[in-house]
This record gives sequence, structure tokens and C-alpha cells, in this order.
Amino acid sequence: MGYIPEDAEWYIAELVMEIRVHGAQRNILHRNLFLLNADSPEEAYDKAVRTGRAEETEYINPKDQIVNIRFRGVCRLDVVCEPLVDGAELSFDERQGVSESEILRMIPPKGKLDVFTAPTPGKERDPDYRSKVVVEKALSILGERKK
Repeated sequence: MGYIPEDAEWYIAELVMEIRVHGAQRNILHRNLFLLNADSPEEAYDKAVRTGRAEETEYINPKDQIVNIRFRGVCRLDVVCEPLVDGAELSFDERQGVSESEILRMIPPKGKLDVFTAPTPGKERDPDYRSKVVVEKALSILGERKK
């Protein structure tokens, strides 16, 4: 078992979610990070599983296909060793023998980071796992802004 501080109360769980669109040939896999409050690794794991199951859903996409999101499992569970304050380290990923070119490929320009990328609610996807209801609402809002 890894090091767990006595006062540990926060954990980061990485959950694997599989998205299947009926009629599509490919699936989509998301690895989602969740911050969990728990008194022990065992409680954190149980909470991670409950969280993953609660994220399961089914809906219709803009092409009227059924989209099914299924929890596949917990692929990582780490304790947060520091108090949750601005600048606290939440987790780390260790790699050895990484070349300079690999390092540079890991770091996109600021404008390419997801937080700076504008959403495209009408953009076609394959497979299309967008929610029809959400896309229609977003397009409605965007249409209202253009007036």
C-alpha cells in the first residue's frame, strides 16, 4: 500500500467510462477524474465505484441514435497528501527516460488547452455522442446571441 497520511481526507479517482452509439462502429473511452472526500482508501474506492455507476446514462443524439455511457471501472485512485488550498499538488504522473521532443509534444500552446477552446455545439462527430437536447439548447442560445 502507498503512503496514506493519517489526516488524509481527499482522494482522486480516475474512472473509465465507455460511450457506445448504437449504429456506430467505434466506441469512445473517457478517463474522468473525480475528487472524493473519504476517511480511508477503502471508502474512497467504494465512493469511486458509486460515482462511476451514478454517471451511467442513456440518451438520444442529434441523429436520433441511442447513446449509452457505461462505467467500466476505477483505473487509478490516489490520496491527496496536501490540504486543498490554491496551488496544492493534487496528483502526479511519473515517467522515466523521456526525451526532449516527447516533453515538448506533451505541452501544447496555451490556446490549444481545452479551457481556451471554444465549444462547437453543431460540429459533426463520429461517433456522435452529443445529447440532442443539449445541442438544440446550445444552438438556441447561440442563435439568440446573434440577434
